[in-house]
Amino acid sequence: MQLKKIINDPVYGFITIDDELVFKIIAHPYYQRLRRIHQMAMAHLVYPGAVHTRLHHSLGAYHLMCNALNELKNKGIDISKEEEQAAKVAILLHDVGHGPFSHALENVLIEGMQHEAISLLLMQDLNKQFNGQLQIATDIFTNVYHKKFLYQLVSGQLDVDRMDYLTRDSFFSGVSEGVIGYDRIIKMLTVHKGELMVEEKAIYSIEKFLLARRLMYWQVYLHKTVLCAEQMLQRIIKRAKHIKAFSRTPLNKFINEPIHTVTLQEFCALDDYDVMSAIKEWSTHEDKILSVLCEGIINRHLLKIIYTGVPVDEKLVAEKTTAVMEKYSIDAAEAAWLVFTGEAVSNTYNFEVENIHILFKDGSVKDISAVDNALINQNMKSKVKKYYICYSR
Repeated sequence: MQLKKIINDPVYGFITIDDELVFKIIAHPYYQRLRRIHQMAMAHLVYPGAVHTRLHHSLGAYHLMCNALNELKNKGIDISKEEEQAAKVAILLHDVGHGPFSHALENVLIEGMQHEAISLLLMQDLNKQFNGQLQIATDIFTNVYHKKFLYQLVSGQLDVDRMDYLTRDSFFSGVSEGVIGYDRIIKMLTVHKGELMVEEKAIYSIEKFLLARRLMYWQVYLHKTVLCAEQMLQRIIKRAKHIKAFSRTPLNKFINEPIHTVTLQEFCALDDYDVMSAIKEWSTHEDKILSVLCEGIINRHLLKIIYTGVPVDEKLVAEKTTAVMEKYSIDAAEAAWLVFTGEAVSNTYNFEVENIHILFKDGSVKDISAVDNALINQNMKSKVKKYYICYSR
């Protein structure tokens, strides 16, 4: 009898698992750890409903991949059973390398290493554990498989990863600007000369998808309070490393020992709960900087943040630095942990990395920015940049 499991998802309804390898991967501890990793890091401090996990997102992306593969097969695109299984596994594991609080602590806990690189290491380890059954999935994930469109479904300007996180993050945050027509986009997917494209009937859905992404970044992901909280979270880890703060959690090795000594298994033993436990532990730490930052996260006593369209005035930085020095009786170097500036950058459509191609009925192909009366045009090419200052009140 063929294995068949269903998972009740609040966004899509029932998600079907009908592949034994996929089910075994979902049951694996590497994958189950994603239950303990927040999808949207500190966004719940602004949008209380945004407490969904990487596991939710991964299963949602898997569901959309299943739908996309079915659509392409129905249009006569050659996809073997092995390739179908591999594409599903690749999207299921695309984020398995995320550490605690996802992007917020990327390159902070493990400096110089992106989550994609850790995902690949975990996929390679799982491939050994499952006797080579993940080899095609790994090839798709690393874009060395000869059918490029399978990689584009996993990682591209119009991949199922983005379709799910916009849909899911919008749902859980309650921000309707992120709602996209993912079902229509999937219905209009096609493959032309080996590359993933979209039929011309989906032009407006694609434009809506790109605009929704732009709005979600500024309204949710780069919301000033979310940004401030995530900057505080980063500084907690950096400060803990700086003063060698001890923690009774698995986080301690990441703080106090050389990062090259950390094993893959030790990385997978770390999750959001460990970081929050350490933050609670450090909220009464004798180091004033660390305790102020930790107490701020625990009780939502966040630093003040101001967004501006121009670089922050140095006089304002000096004024806030002086105030913090006086308040906590610390020097300028210490005050810099509690008064700092930065930039927030986002763009709607990255023309340089990869294009979204529209396939017209006459066989011609155009970039989404080049269609008649394009809403997504060259004016959208430039990045939107905002400057900010965070400071202790």
